[in-house]
Amino acid sequence: MFRQYTQSILTGMPANRLLALDVFRGLTITAMVLVNNPGSWSHVYAPLLHANWHGWTPTDLIFPFFVFIMGVSIAIVTQRLQAQGTRFAEVFSASLIRSLKLIGLGLFLALFFYNFRAADYSWIDQRLLQIRLPGVLQRLGVVFLLTTIIVYHWRLKGQLVWMLSLLIGYWLLLVFVPYPLPDGNMTQGMLAHGNSLVAYVDAQVFGAEHVYYRQATPYPFDPEGLLSTLPAMASALSGVMCGRALLATQWTLQQKAMRLLGVGLVLIALAYVWDLSLPINKALWTSSYVLLTTGMACVLLAALLWMLDIQGWTQWSAPFVVFGVNAIAFYMFSAILARLLMMLPVADTSVSNWLYQSLFQPLFGDKPGSLAYAMCFCALCYVAMHILYQRRIFLKV
Repeated sequence: MFRQYTQSILTGMPANRLLALDVFRGLTITAMVLVNNPGSWSHVYAPLLHANWHGWTPTDLIFPFFVFIMGVSIAIVTQRLQAQGTRFAEVFSASLIRSLKLIGLGLFLALFFYNFRAADYSWIDQRLLQIRLPGVLQRLGVVFLLTTIIVYHWRLKGQLVWMLSLLIGYWLLLVFVPYPLPDGNMTQGMLAHGNSLVAYVDAQVFGAEHVYYRQATPYPFDPEGLLSTLPAMASALSGVMCGRALLATQWTLQQKAMRLLGVGLVLIALAYVWDLSLPINKALWTSSYVLLTTGMACVLLAALLWMLDIQGWTQWSAPFVVFGVNAIAFYMFSAILARLLMMLPVADTSVSNWLYQSLFQPLFGDKPGSLAYAMCFCALCYVAMHILYQRRIFLKV
């Protein structure tokens, strides 16, 4: 039965489309929704949380994986458009519109909340006027637009120069550019929570009310803030490089997978060398973090190519194809559903808290129950995404 179900999903895929790319995207967005929706934030297994500061956990790989696969898609689409002779003005116009849509969706999610349990809650004062301006979708929108411009204007060597310049330039900015502390003293090279050039820039540009870490000292900042978007562009450009390799006609698919594996292992090793002077840090999106996550992405993609497109072991992949081809719809649906479950009141608490405390925690315990809640949440989202897939409804922005 499951084999027939899997084949019904996979036979709808174009013959020349690499299954590994859709499954990679599907695995990434599934992991993102899973870690974002535990039954209780007080009871979460450590691998499903971000690192406290320096270092990394599996959760810290998720967002850069999404940026990486976006870069792969940019390479594939750009090559097709250039082959068709599409003018840059048309590409820029379409890319700008898509970027603005992503930013708009991100801001919509930032505003989509109302505390029905608080009689004195003011949506205008506590949500609109204190809106978090940066965010996941906002960063994707900005990185998508700027990366597309670079890819359309520079060939492989130029793109490589851009990527290296972003990584090295960001490192030099963090280490050598001085900035003032609130007491008037100057400092530089600090990489602490709330005390870095990244935090200083975010505090000056966005203000304390409009970032994620509002209580950080001496400067509030955002993990998707302004300055740290520069190395995120390098993450996208690394995906572009990978996409170009996948499009190369001089190599077999087996050779492409082996090259990806080799490059990935080298990048991981280089990341740990750079970590000695520039720590791996997701919130700062440090250059060593870019190397680590890009290396991990290359290794995972190589493994998926070998399993799915070379060996043909596709039986397990159907759910991730459903999620992968409709990733933005999955993300938006899950985010809206999660907010509704937090907003709607029941028995002096929210629906999400009530479900965890009344059902999942008694059945499974604290952490297992929290994970079971997240898994059931993903399963519910899958039902909705599968309906969209069957009807060939795909959200494209």
